[in-house]
Amino acid sequence: MPQQRLRAYVWEFPVRLTHWINALCIVALSVTGYYIGNPFIHAISSDQYIMGWVRLIHFVAAYLFTVSFLLRIYWSIAGNKYANWKVFFPFNKKRLKQIAESVRFYMLISKKQSHMLGHSAIAGLTYLFIFLLFLVEIITGFVLYSQSHYGVTRTLMGGWLLDIISVQTIRLYHHLITWALIVFAVVHVYIAWFVDIHERNGIIGSIFGGYKFVTKDYE
Repeated sequence: MPQQRLRAYVWEFPVRLTHWINALCIVALSVTGYYIGNPFIHAISSDQYIMGWVRLIHFVAAYLFTVSFLLRIYWSIAGNKYANWKVFFPFNKKRLKQIAESVRFYMLISKKQSHMLGHSAIAGLTYLFIFLLFLVEIITGFVLYSQSHYGVTRTLMGGWLLDIISVQTIRLYHHLITWALIVFAVVHVYIAWFVDIHERNGIIGSIFGGYKFVTKDYE
């Protein structure tokens, strides 16, 4: 007899909103950041403002990304149990076992996989690491931005770090994290697609509408 399938509301609107804002901002920041670091289109007259517009888009996306990040942090306290900050710290024995199980499953070594309504243990741990990368990316970005500011504004943006760490080192970290996030995005899409096909739970559609289709054996 087939198991009963249920429609469960998992991802609240703020979670879905910040997910897509972050995704769009990462695309905008990666493209404009690459251009800022390596301009491949050059102005041929003084009327053109190519670098200026690219920098403006980069800075607007950076502020929006920062606000989205802070909103997601807030929602990890105010949101439902699937958004709660506790899911990002899967360090008990049961959850660590689930991480090992998920690694074997994604590597096609095993067909066994724990079914989770919200984030799996490995997803929670991964997002903890990604959020830390977001934080470092925001900090290093504002430190680099502080070079065009003075006084209190420069200090608030973290310009004082330039007295401790060279600007070349900060820029290197900023660029390396960008590439790490791009790699994560590719793996993230693959895993979402893989799980959706394997479990047929609507995981890809859930980030649009918030609902998953699950069976009673889900946690």
